[in-house]
Amino acid sequence: MNIEGRNQVIEALKNDTTINKIYVDKNFMTRKDDIIALAKKSKIRIEFLPKKLLDGMSVTSHHQGYIAETVDFAYCEVEDILFSAQEKGHDAFVVLLDGIEDPHNLGAIIRTCECAGVDGIIIPKIRACQVNETVVRTSAGAISNMKIARVTNLKEAIDTLKDNGLWIYVSETGGEDIYSQNLTGPIGIVIGSEGNGVKQSLRSYCDGIITLPLKGSVNSLNASVANAIVVYEVLRQRDAKNK
Repeated sequence: MNIEGRNQVIEALKNDTTINKIYVDKNFMTRKDDIIALAKKSKIRIEFLPKKLLDGMSVTSHHQGYIAETVDFAYCEVEDILFSAQEKGHDAFVVLLDGIEDPHNLGAIIRTCECAGVDGIIIPKIRACQVNETVVRTSAGAISNMKIARVTNLKEAIDTLKDNGLWIYVSETGGEDIYSQNLTGPIGIVIGSEGNGVKQSLRSYCDGIITLPLKGSVNSLNASVANAIVVYEVLRQRDAKNK
């Protein structure tokens, strides 16, 4: 997998992502450059190429003159996410994604979750988008700081979270108004797919349904937008409780 774009490559370098080689626009050879300096410090091979060759290598078409060749994304275990929250000394905050297929949505969700202090994201191995170049690009480097667990069965992941004291809420229509719910404790939020939402079998397995108020004629929000509103409401409640 490649990481493309200036900010994305810088974040990967700063977070010790395993990088085999960095391809750089040869026009950048003579200028002072943070990426080149960081790569040399880490003893990572740099290859200068014409922009036309970089364009041909690029998947996202937004490489900005930098493409890092890395190993495949290193997923973690659900337990790693819980341990990370424990190390930080706060109640665990986890987002579970049920069948998100659009890489732009996944990348945007990762970016928002990292900004909001979510401890980790759980995604299914099948019928869902996996981490790829477009996801990395859309996350704007946030993926280098976010733990992502890939699981065979979301129900089993929820069992693990519940066993560790988390309450699991589905973000869907038809539930309790989100602003009337206490979301301050250890919590997992399930966000559904772009077209079908959260599967009924999974909804009934969770502790409750929280619903965003919709005042217009459209009865749903984009998955990444809904995620952003929900995780920041959780963050708002937590901050208010700690004041």
